[in-house]
Amino acid sequence: MTERIITCAKLGKKLPGLSSPPFKNDLGKKIYDHISKEAWQLWLSQQTMLINEYRLNLIEQSTKEFLQAELKK
Repeated sequence: MTERIITCAKLGKKLPGLSSPPFKNDLGKKIYDHISKEAWQLWLSQQTMLINEYRLNLIEQSTKEFLQAELKK
């Protein structure tokens, strides 16, 4: 199967896209359409750093809202 090539909004170049949307909502579709695998991996690393640095509890709704706001940046 051929990889999808997209123009990555984060990195500004043509790169392989994600194989499926990361979320089942409009944000997931937007990420799928405009963010490369490479940029998504950068976000996952950044998210892990935020969780560890701020000692976030992933069960709390406020944590989910915080991470989603950071993702949109």
